[in-house]
Amino acid sequence: MLGIRRIPAAAKLPPYSSESSGRPPFCRDAAALVLFLRRTDAPASRWSRLMKKIVVASNNPGKLREFQQMLAPLDMEIIPQSQLGIAEADEPHATFVENALAKARHASRLSGMPAFADDSGICVAALGGEPGVHAARFAGEPPAGSAAGRQDQDRRNNEKLIALLKGEADRRAHYYCVIVLVRHADDPEPVIAEGRWHGVVIDAPRGTNGFGYDPYFYLPESGRTAAELTPEEKNEMSHRGTALAALVAKLREARVMSNE
Repeated sequence: MLGIRRIPAAAKLPPYSSESSGRPPFCRDAAALVLFLRRTDAPASRWSRLMKKIVVASNNPGKLREFQQMLAPLDMEIIPQSQLGIAEADEPHATFVENALAKARHASRLSGMPAFADDSGICVAALGGEPGVHAARFAGEPPAGSAAGRQDQDRRNNEKLIALLKGEADRRAHYYCVIVLVRHADDPEPVIAEGRWHGVVIDAPRGTNGFGYDPYFYLPESGRTAAELTPEEKNEMSHRGTALAALVAKLREARVMSNE
């Protein structure tokens, strides 16, 4: 049966300071998580005893790659739902958290295992928060019979976004991510964490890393786009990294799943 167990206190870490690290304040939580995971005394074995396997409810290769990188030190088996033959859940809701919860419950119900899902997107001030929850399919579904993949979808989404912002002086935008984790499909107390990453949208793409809107998402503090960051840099400061840091903190400080 699924149970819960309180995690023993982790080895004390030195206080994290955004001033000493040179990173802007919004990077603090995610950077502290990376610091914790890289410490040789981080209790990864405690995590593995508490939660050995968890399903991630996503088929997005970019997201899966980031989750694998950020969670690798926890010594848990992260299983993409596609490996279990689980198709993507519908995302009919108007809010990120409702969509993430629907995806997590869907994966948990079909796998019989704990699962987590994120829902994320870019919200542009001049567009009233759009693309928002529609970010992944902002330009619509690919033409019927098309074999175009994720990169083509990203290209069309970005083209539409830049066209809509033509002549617009206000280019403020932020990425938003919410992660929902459930112990089982009907978990009445899902663990919910969120993160935001602020920047501006530029007209010409820069950089070859990342995915989605990253080449157009400019970070004034660093003078680079999200696509010009290394994977490690992005994981430390991104909306997904911040949300994951918050999730890990909640699991450490409260209750963590166990299959015992």
